[in-house]
Amino acid sequence: MHLTTLRALEFDQIAAVVRSYAVTPLGARRLEHLTPSADPVKVAESLDLTGEALLLLQDHQSLPLRGGEAAGLALEGLALLGQPLEPLRLLALADFFDSVDRTVALVARAATRLPALAAVARRAERFVDENARVRKAISQHGDVVDEASPALSGIRDKLRRQRQRLRGTLESYLRGRDTAKYLQEQVVTERNGRYVLVVRAEHRGSIPGLIHGASASGASLYLEPLSTVEVNNDIVALEEQEAEEVRRILLALTDAYRVRTADLQQTVEAATDLDVIQARARCSMSFNGVRPALSHDGRLELRHARHPLLIPTVARRLPQTEGRVAREIEPVASDLLLVPPAKALVITGPNTGGKTVALKTAGLLVLMAQAGLFVPAEAGSRLPVFRSVFADIGDEQSIAANLSTFSWHMTSIVAMDTALKLPSLVLLDEVGNGTDPVEGGALGVAIIDHFRKRGALVVATTHYETIKTYATSTEGVTCAAFGFEPGTFAPTYRLIYGSPGGSLAFEIAARLGLPRTVLDAAAAWRTDTEVRVSEQMAKLDRELQSLDHERRLTAQARLQAEAAERQLREREAQVREREAQFTRKLEQRLNEQLRDARTEVDRIVADLRQQAAALEKKQQKQIVALPTGVVGDLRVSARGALDAVADRVREGGAVTPAAPVMPPTPEASGPIVVGDRVEVGALRLQGVVRTLSDKDAGVDVNGKRMRVRTSELRKIGGATMQATPAVRVTLAERGARAGAGGDLNVIGCTVDEAIDRADKFLDEAAMQELRTVRVIHGHGTGRLRQALSGYLSKHPLVLRAAPAPNEMGGGAVTLVELRE
Repeated sequence: MHLTTLRALEFDQIAAVVRSYAVTPLGARRLEHLTPSADPVKVAESLDLTGEALLLLQDHQSLPLRGGEAAGLALEGLALLGQPLEPLRLLALADFFDSVDRTVALVARAATRLPALAAVARRAERFVDENARVRKAISQHGDVVDEASPALSGIRDKLRRQRQRLRGTLESYLRGRDTAKYLQEQVVTERNGRYVLVVRAEHRGSIPGLIHGASASGASLYLEPLSTVEVNNDIVALEEQEAEEVRRILLALTDAYRVRTADLQQTVEAATDLDVIQARARCSMSFNGVRPALSHDGRLELRHARHPLLIPTVARRLPQTEGRVAREIEPVASDLLLVPPAKALVITGPNTGGKTVALKTAGLLVLMAQAGLFVPAEAGSRLPVFRSVFADIGDEQSIAANLSTFSWHMTSIVAMDTALKLPSLVLLDEVGNGTDPVEGGALGVAIIDHFRKRGALVVATTHYETIKTYATSTEGVTCAAFGFEPGTFAPTYRLIYGSPGGSLAFEIAARLGLPRTVLDAAAAWRTDTEVRVSEQMAKLDRELQSLDHERRLTAQARLQAEAAERQLREREAQVREREAQFTRKLEQRLNEQLRDARTEVDRIVADLRQQAAALEKKQQKQIVALPTGVVGDLRVSARGALDAVADRVREGGAVTPAAPVMPPTPEASGPIVVGDRVEVGALRLQGVVRTLSDKDAGVDVNGKRMRVRTSELRKIGGATMQATPAVRVTLAERGARAGAGGDLNVIGCTVDEAIDRADKFLDEAAMQELRTVRVIHGHGTGRLRQALSGYLSKHPLVLRAAPAPNEMGGGAVTLVELRE
């Protein structure tokens, strides 16, 4: 890419904005040389990395990567062999490598979503031991601590003792009656690295010692008493040893990094790449950029493109320069389209209408994409990867080079033609300008057509009618004009494709305040043909603007309809979800109520059994224990009533209280005889008297014979009466049951389903007077077998339950023995 093009399109300003997002001096220096690439593979890789960094930054506001100026100086210092780094720079270096480690770990956790970024991060090596040694040896204030080495600790211990000894000696001079009177000040100070007293000049011989200088007035002398010379000498020597040991420690810490030359270079390079990538991503986020698709057929489509330097969030990060005005209003977006077979786009329209901005937007967004940045446009934008981009924009006439405006433009265009490499983008602002309009228009047509036929994509702006005519009548050339408000002639900054447009020089001049007399005089110089052509062009412009307005209204209405439809679908989905939630909650409550009712039935039956056992014991076994079949009959009846209630609730019917299993029956008169219907008092079981003696009777209860004391019986009907049962219990056919014969297959059921089916199965088995049944549950994870085993061990009808022998199914089957 040519520097003149980068400067004309203000790419250096975009590079400065990207550089402001760098978090390390390494990344900032790399971004000083940010340039677009002409290699399609590298451009695609850069955009991939920027996209992955954007995904990461959506979950995390920023990367942990950090590195101040001190870290940059430390990295430079590592190149100076034999020189230790200063303590604070070593700390900065350790902090930098720790931040690299945290960044690599963050990327690694999302490696499946960010494969390209993870590949960059994996290049970084770790310096865990080196960083730990630095932090152990240097405090956060940058001091080498005593524990950095045993030698340093010993030297500093000696120093402390010698200084304490010296301080005691010097303080004795300050307190001594014979010496204190000779002192100018009651202080101990330092001179030339040695501790001295401040003595009056007239008493210089009163205290034996060495003079290390005098005050500015000469009234005071800095004296080292002879008694402290030896201690001072020791302190100076120890301080030299301390400095040498500190230097040795710092050099060892520095060399620990320095010896890993390859790892250092690789890690620094990876950290720099990560910083550059995150800076590109954060810059792209600042203007809600999208990744442009890379086209291979020369298609250039920038949908709702905005000039990035006019976006407030970008403009605020630009360096403050004289004349720059802060913007707070978002720029108007434009569609910049060059779709094959068209290879040239001519933009026309009124002055100050946005033609040059559109031209720069097209070129700058191309350069941004090829530098790995997303572009401020809408999804669906597509761009080719150009080998060369040229821009002839502005007026750079040079008096020194004897170039007029026209000459400068022609020189620039000649240079473009010489350096052209396909695929290429050529941007021409006011092509043919600066000379006679007729000749300039003809020259402009020829220049556009020349570059188009050479295979370049051309975007040009113009006011010349000759070029407008060429654009509207030549195949492969598209014409578009910026619109304006019909009443005020204010620019709308919206491109209308197919319109040749008008310059609106008279209207804009009037709006800006040019006197009417001047405008009338100018109009008088126009020929009738020019007036008619201008009127026809204006009429065509108005019609095209009207069509464009209708198109925008239609598009807006379509978007509103789509939004309304989307909201309706979302509302329907929410209603369905609420209904499903209500149904689930209702089912859950119903199931809980059914489980509670079944538990209550089991409790009542257990109570009946306990009552029967108590009566049996109380009456010396004159009443027979309640048969298992009767118990099962009671339970089945109760469960049938509960299931009927549940069915009515599920079908939406009213829930009516279920009839009791055995409602009270009116008592009949007369003595009990064989054939009478009776009720067993304690148990309230109904049956028919089959045998009768003085003290007891044989009663048939649902086909089961019981012997009961006659005093426990209550007559409810004579032998000739037709008894009506309180509850009719209809048993389904055997073939319709889950278990065939004495087997129940619950393979594939959930735990709750299996227990529910086993409960009913055991009731039916008891009614059929089966003594042994099998529950087939399979092997699986063993959870179903364990749940069934726990349930069966507590069931009142089950005597024992154990895995079946191998010939009967082994561990996949539980053999259940029922009580008598």
